[in-house]
Amino acid sequence: MSSTGTLYLIPSALGADGVQASLPPAVHAILAKLTTFIAENPRTARAFLKATGYPHPLQAIEIKVLDEHTPSREIAALLQPLLNGTDCGLLSEAGCPAVADPGAALVRRAHDHHVRVIPLVGPSSILLALMASGLEGQRFTFHGYLPVEAGQRRRTLVELERDSRRTHRTQIFIETPYRNAQLLQAIFDVCHGGTLLCLATDLTQQSESIHTQCIAAWKAHAAPNINRRPTVFLLHCDT
Repeated sequence: MSSTGTLYLIPSALGADGVQASLPPAVHAILAKLTTFIAENPRTARAFLKATGYPHPLQAIEIKVLDEHTPSREIAALLQPLLNGTDCGLLSEAGCPAVADPGAALVRRAHDHHVRVIPLVGPSSILLALMASGLEGQRFTFHGYLPVEAGQRRRTLVELERDSRRTHRTQIFIETPYRNAQLLQAIFDVCHGGTLLCLATDLTQQSESIHTQCIAAWKAHAAPNINRRPTVFLLHCDT
């Protein structure tokens, strides 16, 4: 029998609204048993735990940092409590751990050491956006963040539209919220008017907005206000 701990992948809410409602009771029950966590930001992790009704004193728990700046050589130290038999929870800043999230490096190393990994049910902005978009849900690709440099971003959008036309795949991507407007304008400038675009903004929040239409229709009206609002972009080219 293995003496290692279990790594629980704990989804967090996509925003301040509805933390209790976005997680099933079974997730709350597992959270209540854990006192060792790995997260991108201890401050926001403690705020999330408090919002869930976490029963332990937040000052007494251990939260280790794993973010985009964590060197690969430090992953072993993060894994050590699990190898010593302690169950740990991996928290993302928003949504599902290890999906567009640095936690994937820890999960990969856990498998190398035969540590049991259990993903828990919770909100995924990528899947929620795809579900609500009305776009092709059998074939899709998530690209994460597109290039920031304007020329490279333009070339990437051209290729994504071309690939969607050829393979009928929905192309899904995101941007740092304060650059949303620039990305939206680049899509308007580069993509064909008949290409479908879904903007899924503030998912699971009271301000949630999800709308799909062709780019020509988007351009016929004032651009939506998605500045500094978490948004998932979905493109699909039928023709």
